[in-house]
Amino acid sequence: MNTNAARAYGDQQVNTASPAQMVYMLYNKTISSLQEAIKAIEANDIQARCNANCKAMEVIAHLSGTLDLEQGGEIASNLRELYRFSTVHLMKVDRNNDAQAAQDVIGLLTPMRDSWAILARKSADELRQAVQGAKDGNTEQQDMSQNAAPEGDDKPATSAGSASPDAPRPSGISISA
Repeated sequence: MNTNAARAYGDQQVNTASPAQMVYMLYNKTISSLQEAIKAIEANDIQARCNANCKAMEVIAHLSGTLDLEQGGEIASNLRELYRFSTVHLMKVDRNNDAQAAQDVIGLLTPMRDSWAILARKSADELRQAVQGAKDGNTEQQDMSQNAAPEGDDKPATSAGSASPDAPRPSGISISA
């Protein structure tokens, strides 16, 4: 009975999520699947490793497939290359039973997930202001350093003082929900 309630709650979260929340959830699912794959490798559970790694690769393929290369420009192209690299790298997880390959991809995707977590917490008005600020070059309006993650996220938020000059900015990438 609890499994059905949890599934219904998860379905409701997906059905009511904003596009930014959906992307956050996809990154989070990919990372948790890769963590499952690492645990399966440690437990020498080949079937669980394969299932978890395949799930992660499917989500990455979905993320790549939803990129709007025309509207997203260079950022979308760079994301496509990141997803391509991640998929090729994850083949080592199954081929070589390589936990480090999964850990490497987790290291690449975690900052992306954390950035989408911040975006997902912003209201539609704040997002519009951030996008307009990015277009206008106004860094005050595009400050994305609020430390918040979507409801139910048990991961600690990143430090506001750790924003680097190459931190992600709104991109104009079209994400379909």
